[in-house]
Amino acid sequence: MEFKDYYKIMGVAKDATQDEIKRTYRKLARKFHPDVSKERGAEDKFKELGEAYEVLKDPEKRAAYDQAAAQWKRGEQFTPPPDWNAGFDFHRGDFGAEDLSGFSDFFETLFGRRAAGGAGGHTRRRGRGARHEAHMQGEDQHARLFISLEDAFHGATQAITLGIPEVDASGRVINKTRTLNVKIPAGIKEGQRIRLPQQGGPGVGSGAAGDLYLEVRFKPHRFFRAEGRDIYLDLPITPWEAALGGPVPVPTLAGKVELAAPAGAQAGQKLRLRGRGLPGNPPGDQYAVLSIVTPPATTPEARALYQRMAQVMPMNPRADMGV
Repeated sequence: MEFKDYYKIMGVAKDATQDEIKRTYRKLARKFHPDVSKERGAEDKFKELGEAYEVLKDPEKRAAYDQAAAQWKRGEQFTPPPDWNAGFDFHRGDFGAEDLSGFSDFFETLFGRRAAGGAGGHTRRRGRGARHEAHMQGEDQHARLFISLEDAFHGATQAITLGIPEVDASGRVINKTRTLNVKIPAGIKEGQRIRLPQQGGPGVGSGAAGDLYLEVRFKPHRFFRAEGRDIYLDLPITPWEAALGGPVPVPTLAGKVELAAPAGAQAGQKLRLRGRGLPGNPPGDQYAVLSIVTPPATTPEARALYQRMAQVMPMNPRADMGV
């Protein structure tokens, strides 16, 4: 995916103030507005400017974008790391979902509809007539929490650091941080949310702070992957384990167990370990997806053994292909 340099698109420095970004956008938007501009490609330029401004005008989205950009190597295709936006809350923007249809895949990958004021928006203000009240409850905020599958299985307490972009007195965005200890319940699934009461946006007057909602995401695991509460594992076995069957040691999130492999097991076959997935009511299962690993014939004895196997157990696995 092509990386979009929003600062270059708008022609502003990376340390530009929010006022400088706003003034530049207004000037360029007038210049390239398709209703008034006669320049070639004005409509595309206008959309490109709108996309860049949608990100840079918002301190939180701008800080998250800067964090993602810092991990990109110039000249390479851009792929966002899975935890690039951990700790950021994307507030509603000024655009409706229908106005984002012309935005790039780059924007959609990073922010999606959640970044704008369309159907994916999450923040809200509570209370009727809150705009006219002296006391108002703070906004709920949202961020992502990346945890290991082991912590999801056993439960844990994890310290998280949240980025809180603010505009300083000179109009530049600075990134402040705060640290919270989050209790992760055993058996939590990916996509579930953890609510931290009154850890969201500050209230107005004597209004209480809003809540903070943490959307759980699993870090990539060396062996396992999760689908709901079920855990999947690609399990390598030897040809004789597949042919003869018998007990095969298998790792699980709770430790090593033995799986009774059936005689004649085939590559791609799924074997279930009931109740060995994430805890719950009911708990998930673990599925071992078999892959058969063939030892190399690196010695004369090994080659002779394979030749003997070919004579004793002749077979054509490509017979259905007519070859």
